[in-house]
Amino acid sequence: MPDGARAGAIDERRGEAPPAGPAPSAPAFWTCPPAALAVRLGCGLDGLTAAEATRRLGRYGPNADRSPPPGGGVRAVLRRLLEPFALTLITAGGLSVFTGDWAGGLIIIAILSLSIGLDTLQEGHAVRAAEALRRSVALTAEARRDGTFRAVPVESLVPGDLIRVRAGDIVPADALILESTGFTAAEAALTGEPYPVEKHPGPVCAKSPAEASNALFRGAVAQSGQALALVAGTGRMPVFGAAAAALSAVEGPSPFQRDLRAFGLLIARLTLALVLGVLVVRVVLGRPFLDSLLFAVALAVGLTPEFLPMITTVTLARGALRMARQKVIVKRLAAIHDLGAMTVLCTDKTGTLTSAAIALARSLGPAGADDPRPARLGAVAATLGGDRSPLDAALILADRDPAGAWRLIEQKPFDYARRTGAVLADGPDGRLLIVKGAPEAVLERCTDLRDRAGAAPLGQFERAAILSRVRALAEEGLRSIAVAARPAAGRDDAAQTHLVFEGLCAFADPPKPTAAAALSDLAAAGVRVKILSGDDPVVVRRLAGLVGLSTDNVLSGPEVAALSDAALAVQVRRVDAFGRLAPDQKARIVEALQGGGEVVGFLGDGINDAPGLRAADIGLSVAGASGVAQAAADMILLAPDLEVAAAGVAEGRRTFANILKYIRMGASSNFGNMLSMALASAALPFLPMLPMQILLNNLLYDLSEVGIPFDRVRPESVARPQAWDMAALLRFAAVMGPLSSLFDGLTFAALLLVFGADEEVFRSAWFLESMATQILVIVVIRTRGRFWRDRPSAALAATALVALAAALAVPFTPLGSTLGFEPPPPAMLAAIAAITLAYLAAAEAIKPFAIGAAAAPADTPAPRLDTTGGASR
Repeated sequence: MPDGARAGAIDERRGEAPPAGPAPSAPAFWTCPPAALAVRLGCGLDGLTAAEATRRLGRYGPNADRSPPPGGGVRAVLRRLLEPFALTLITAGGLSVFTGDWAGGLIIIAILSLSIGLDTLQEGHAVRAAEALRRSVALTAEARRDGTFRAVPVESLVPGDLIRVRAGDIVPADALILESTGFTAAEAALTGEPYPVEKHPGPVCAKSPAEASNALFRGAVAQSGQALALVAGTGRMPVFGAAAAALSAVEGPSPFQRDLRAFGLLIARLTLALVLGVLVVRVVLGRPFLDSLLFAVALAVGLTPEFLPMITTVTLARGALRMARQKVIVKRLAAIHDLGAMTVLCTDKTGTLTSAAIALARSLGPAGADDPRPARLGAVAATLGGDRSPLDAALILADRDPAGAWRLIEQKPFDYARRTGAVLADGPDGRLLIVKGAPEAVLERCTDLRDRAGAAPLGQFERAAILSRVRALAEEGLRSIAVAARPAAGRDDAAQTHLVFEGLCAFADPPKPTAAAALSDLAAAGVRVKILSGDDPVVVRRLAGLVGLSTDNVLSGPEVAALSDAALAVQVRRVDAFGRLAPDQKARIVEALQGGGEVVGFLGDGINDAPGLRAADIGLSVAGASGVAQAAADMILLAPDLEVAAAGVAEGRRTFANILKYIRMGASSNFGNMLSMALASAALPFLPMLPMQILLNNLLYDLSEVGIPFDRVRPESVARPQAWDMAALLRFAAVMGPLSSLFDGLTFAALLLVFGADEEVFRSAWFLESMATQILVIVVIRTRGRFWRDRPSAALAATALVALAAALAVPFTPLGSTLGFEPPPPAMLAAIAAITLAYLAAAEAIKPFAIGAAAAPADTPAPRLDTTGGASR
C-alpha cells in the first residue's frame, strides 16, 4: 500500500530502513482532508518554494526507484562458484589433474564453467525490470514552485508539492486531489480495475487504494480531464515505488537451486567420508601411502557426478525448446524445474483469467427483461458522439444494427460533472436525443419509461426498482450504464430533460473461454489455483464461480491487512479468491503459501503484479503484459491462456524427471561401484583397479548417460507436482548400491577362487563386469515398469551402447595395455557375462521394492517426486 505503514513493512523484510516520511502509523493519505494532510506534511495548499523543495528533497530523497547495486555479474559468478556442488566439482577437477588425468580434469572444469556461464546470463532480470519500471514513468511533471506552475524533473518531486495532471500524463507521484475537471485515470496496471476510474475531490474512508476516488497513484495514466493534487508520497513510498523496490531487491535461491545445493552437500559428505575411510584403512593395514592416496583421490572423482551440470543444462535447454513450440518463452532455465514442482498457482484476474476486453453482457429494458433497444441506442450514441472509452467500444462492437443509418446533428460530450453525454441524431426512429451515462444521473433527467404502449410515468417505486437492479447487476460483477431518449425537434431542443428511460446496458470483463478447462487441468495435475486481484471482491467472487473455484470465502485487501502472518497462513489454505489487494499484499500471500511448504507460481501482467512475480518461486507473465511484469517474470506465455501454463507444467515435470534419472542412476551405480572398490582395496593385497582405470570407468559411464535428456517420460510421472527428495534418493542408493556390490563380490570370488586371476587380469575382468552392469542397468532402473515394455529413447540407447562397446573394447586394444589391462580368457568372459545377466535379473526383481520405498504418500500437501524419474506405474 502507498501509506507509510505498508511501505515500511516491505523495507523491513528486506533489511532496509524505510525512507524518511510520515510515521508508519499514519492513516492512508486519501482518508485525510486536504488541510489535515497539509499539516501532516508540514506544508500549505498553494505549493512550495524552490528552496523548500530542495530541503525536502534532501530529507525524502529523489522520487525514483533505487537502482540495483553494481557488479551483479561478478557476484553472481562468485555465488555460484561457492555452491557446495560447484566446490565439489572444482575439487574433483583439481584432483584429476593431480593424479595425472589432465584431460578428465579439464573436462570437469569446462563443464562447470559452461553451466555457470549460462546461468549468469540470466542474472540481469532484476536490473532490466527496474529499468523498464523507471522508463514507464513520466520524465517531467507540472509542479507549482514559487507561485508558478513549471515543468520539473519527476525525480525532484517531494511530498508537499502541488502538481497538475492532464489527460495523457503518467501520474508522477501519489497525491490527494484538490480540484478536478472531468478527470479519469486508467489504473488497471496498479489495481486490476479494467475500467477507467473517475477521480474527484472529496472525503474517502476506504482503506484500499482501489477505492480511493480522491487520490492519484504513481504509474496510473490520465485518460481525460485534468486534476490539481497535493503530493503525499514519492520514491518507494507509493504503490508504484513499492513494486520497484521489490524488483531491485536481491532475489533468493529458487527451489531448484536450493535442492541442487542440498544434493551437492550430500555428495561432498559422502565423498569425504569414503575417501578418508579408505585412506585410513589402507594406511593402518600398512599399504603404501602414495598408492593409497592416489586410489582414494580416484574414488573421490568417481563418486562425483561431474556430468550433472551438462546433463542439467542440456535437459533444461531441450525443455525450453519444447516449451517454445508450445508458445512459452523461458528466461531462466531453472524455472522449468520450478514450474514442474509448482503446487499452487496464484493468478491475477485482468488479462490472465479474463481478456481485459470489456464486453456488453446484457441489454435490459425498463422492466428488467432482455431488450436489444437500449444497446442499439447506446451504440448510436457511442458511434456518433462517444468518448471511445472501453464501454463505448463494447457497445459499438456488439451493435448488430450498424449506426451508419444515423446522422449526427449535435453532440454533447460526456460531462464528468453531470456524468452523462448526449447526441442529437436523425435515423430510422426519427430525430432523437439519446442520453447515456451513470444510472443515477440519467434517472434524474427522466420523467417516463418505455413500455409496450409507448411511455408511462416514472415514479419513485419504478426508480427504486431500477436502482436495485443496478445493484444486483453489480453483485454479479457487471457495470451498468443507463440509456434514455426522447423525440427532438432540432438543435434548440437538445436539453437533457423530460427523457424517457429506455433501459440498462450491463458490461463485463468476461473470463476467457478456455479458463475453466485450464483450471480443471491444473487441478487434475495437483496444482491449486488462487485468484489474487486488485479488483472489487464482488467481481472476483463472480469470476471465481464462473471458472470453477470456491466462492465460499473471498478476502479483501483490508481484511488481509488486518490479519497477522500466522492468521494469514491459515486463511490462504482455504481461500481461493482475493480482491482489492495492494501489490505488496499479493507478495505477502505468496510468502504465506511458501511458509506452508508450497511451491508457488504467480501469473500476472500488470505493474501491481511485479512484487508477486518476484516473490513467487516461478513468475509467469503473458504477451501484451506491461514491460515491468514481463521483465520480472521467469517465463512469458506468448498465448495469454492458462492452457499454455498447464502444458508448461507438464513439460517442466518431464524435464525434471529426466534430470532425476541421471541423479538416481549415478547415486546408485557410482555409490555401489565405489563401495565395492573401497571394500576390495581393504581386503585385497593389491589395488582392485588403478586410479586411471577408475577415472576411465567413471568417464565412460557418464558418457553412456548423455542421452538421458532425450529419453521418454511416461504420462504417470508428470501427474503430480515434483520436487527433489534426498531421503528417497538415499534409500534407493542404499538398496541398489549394495546389490551392485554383492555381485561385484561374486565377481571377486569367481576371479580369485575359480580362475586364480593375477592383478592385471583381475582388474581387466572387473572393469568389464563393472562397465557392463553399470551401463546395462540404466535400461532397467530408468523405469518403474518392466524395461522391455518401456523402452529407452533412441538417443539414450545409442549413447549407452556406444559407451558399452568402447568399454568392452578397451582391454583388447593397445590403449588397454597402456592403462594396465590384460585381455581375460574366454571362460572368464563367459562367467562375467553370466554374472552380469544375473545382476540385471536381480535388479529387475528388487527394483519395485527400491522404488516403492521412495514413493511419496498420496496425501502429502507438497508431494515429493518418486525417484523413478520417468518411471511408469
